Amino acid sequence: MSDFRAFAIYLDTIHRAGEAFIIALGIDTEGKKMPLGFWQGATENHELCEELLADIERRGLKLTKRTIWVTDGGKGIIKALRDKFGKKLLHQRCTIHKDKNIQKHLAKRYRKEAHRRFKTALEQKSYEDAKEMLLEMEKWLRGINESAADSLLEAIEEILTLHRLKVPELLRKTLCSTNPIESMFSMVRDAEGNIKRYRNSRMKQRWLASVLLYCEKRFKRVNGYTSIPDVIRNIEALEETGETVKVAA
Repeated sequence: MSDFRAFAIYLDTIHRAGEAFIIALGIDTEGKKMPLGFWQGATENHELCEELLADIERRGLKLTKRTIWVTDGGKGIIKALRDKFGKKLLHQRCTIHKDKNIQKHLAKRYRKEAHRRFKTALEQKSYEDAKEMLLEMEKWLRGINESAADSLLEAIEEILTLHRLKVPELLRKTLCSTNPIESMFSMVRDAEGNIKRYRNSRMKQRWLASVLLYCEKRFKRVNGYTSIPDVIRNIEALEETGETVKVAA
């Protein structure tokens, strides 16, 4: 994979036959998607993610601090990424998962308003405006449910990574959630629907690899891909100034 120039990488886990398969889906600098690999384990954890990242590198893909990583907020995956990239990590938390997580803490009568505030904040074009609205939402949540407020506060900076990088709206819609990799998982489940029994681990991996290659043939370029060069320049500019995208402790 030495020819693949990664712009963004999604990491997520699909469970098959009682086991966890963490999968990486990449977007290159031309907006093309490609499954990069997977690693099999009992559950999703940081060791499993570390093995996947190491395997990808062994196969030639250069993982740099300029790559945007998109995850659903799983602690094991985030730990592995932070251990590898430190403060330079460009990590975008899935906004859909975070929205749902906040609402789960709330009584039903507050959920619609919480969703509206969250959505409106993320629709702002600038990082400053979006963050201000999320902090106002956090104060509102604080008077209703401390756990919901804490859930929002711990992820604010990672929710706004794309805003910090000045990613245009069309491309931001592609990168703000794990929908692209979850759509691929849906294709995997459909393609494997007739499998009744997995004989062994080799069969599980062989089928998954075959289906991922099948999915790749159906991929289209991501919406907003023409903006990728501009975003890369924004990332390079942040590097030159020594500024980092803040992450939660």
